[in-house]
Amino acid sequence: MVFPKVGSIATTSVVSIDIDNKISDAMKKMFNNEHRNILVIDGDIFRIMRVTDILNMKSRDIDMDSSLKNIELPLVPVINKEKTVLHTLEYLNCEVEYICAVDDDGELFGLISHTDIISSIDPDTLMDNFCLLDFLKLGKRAKWVSKELKTAELLCDMAKNSFESVIVIENLKPIGIFTTKDVIRVIEKNEDLSKPISTYMSSPVETIGKDCSVKEALEFLREKHYKRVVVVDDEGKMSGVISQKELIATTYSRWALLTKEYQKELDEMNAELIHKNIKYKEMASKDQLTNLYNRHKFLRLFQSSHRTMVERENEMSLIIVDIDNFKKINDTYGHNVGDLVIVKIAKLLVEKLREIDIVCRWGGEEFVILLPAVNIDNALLVAEKLRSSIEQLKIDGLGKITASFGVSCVHKDDDIHSVINRADIALYSAKAAGRNRVEKAISRAALEESFHK
Repeated sequence: MVFPKVGSIATTSVVSIDIDNKISDAMKKMFNNEHRNILVIDGDIFRIMRVTDILNMKSRDIDMDSSLKNIELPLVPVINKEKTVLHTLEYLNCEVEYICAVDDDGELFGLISHTDIISSIDPDTLMDNFCLLDFLKLGKRAKWVSKELKTAELLCDMAKNSFESVIVIENLKPIGIFTTKDVIRVIEKNEDLSKPISTYMSSPVETIGKDCSVKEALEFLREKHYKRVVVVDDEGKMSGVISQKELIATTYSRWALLTKEYQKELDEMNAELIHKNIKYKEMASKDQLTNLYNRHKFLRLFQSSHRTMVERENEMSLIIVDIDNFKKINDTYGHNVGDLVIVKIAKLLVEKLREIDIVCRWGGEEFVILLPAVNIDNALLVAEKLRSSIEQLKIDGLGKITASFGVSCVHKDDDIHSVINRADIALYSAKAAGRNRVEKAISRAALEESFHK
C-alpha cells in the first residue's frame, strides 16, 4: 500500500491575503468567495482568519479597518508537498484543521483540510462492521440548543467556546443546524440578532442512523461535503454528532491494520507514532507560546478539581487575569513585544503560585487560575499580590505594565461556565473602575436579581 503524497491531495486554489491589509479587506474577500476562513500570509509564516475570530473581534469592538497585524491569528502548520499523508498524523489534534503544503523553497503550494484527507481514502476498505452507535460513546456531546434561543446569545457562546456548528432541536429532534457558514451570512447581511436562532438556521438537517457503519458515514461525508454527521436514533431523536476529525482518527487506526503485510511502511508508521506520542499529549494540553495549560486541558482539570472539592468538602476559588491596554502594547511596540509581555507574565504567575494551583492561558492576553482549597478572602489576597508583582515587573523599553483581576468562589453546584461568567463580570468591573484592580464577583443571588431587573 502506498500513501499518497501531500502535493497530490492539496487544494492549490487558495483564498489568501497579505497581513499588511485591513481586517475588513480580509472579511470582504472571505464573503465574496463564500469561504469560512482566509489564509493570511505573514512573510514565510501562514496564519488563518476564521469566522470565530471575526465573532471574537466584534465582541471586543475591534476596529475592522485596522491592520491584520494587530490581531492574534492562529498559525497554520506547514508540511513539504513531497511528504506522504502519513506525515500529517501529527497535525490531526491541532486546533486549526488545515495544513499548508509548501515546496522546497518554503513557498505556498496549496492547502490540505481534513476533507482532502478523507477524499484520499477508499471507504470500501474501511470499517464495514464498526457501528456509529458504539463510536458515539467515544465522541463528545455536540452543542444542542432550543429553537427559541436568541441569535445574539448563541453567537456569543460560539465565539467564547469556538463552536463551529450548533444543532437546533425541538422535542429532542434536530430541526436545523447553525454553522460558521450561517454566521457569515448573518454578519454580512447585518441581520437582527434579537430574533430566535430558528430564523437563521439551515433546515432541514440531513441525518444518518445510529446503526450505520463508519464506512457509510465516510461515504455520506464525501457525497455531501459536510464536516460532521448528525446521528439520530430509530425515532429520529438526537443521538449525537460525530466530527470529520473523529472519523479520520478512527479511519487511520483501521488503515494501519490493513498495512500489516507491508512491513516497511508499517514500521515507519509505528516509529512515527511512538516518536510523536509525548509530543501529541503536550500539544493537546499546552499553550504553544507560554507552555501553560490551554483551555481544553484546563476544563478537564477543573472537573477533576471540582469533584475533589465536593468529596472533601473543601473550598475553591477562580481568578481571571487580563493584561491592561494590551492592544496599545501591540500597536506601539509590535506583536513580538506583546508576546514577550504575555510570556513574562505567564512565568511570573507560575513562580508566585503554589504547585497545586492550576494556571491556564485562556486566550489572547487573558489567564485563568484555579486555587484548590482556597476560600474567596484568601483568593483576593493572592490576586492582590499577583497584581502588585505584575505592576513591578520590569521589561526593557516598556513602561509600567498592569493587569486587572476578577475573583470568584467555586460552589458545589457550579460548572466552569457559571464560575467564569461571575469572574468575568468582576473583571469588567475592575476595568471600568480604572484597571490595575482586583474585584470580587458578586453573589449568584445578586447576579440573578440583576438579570431580572
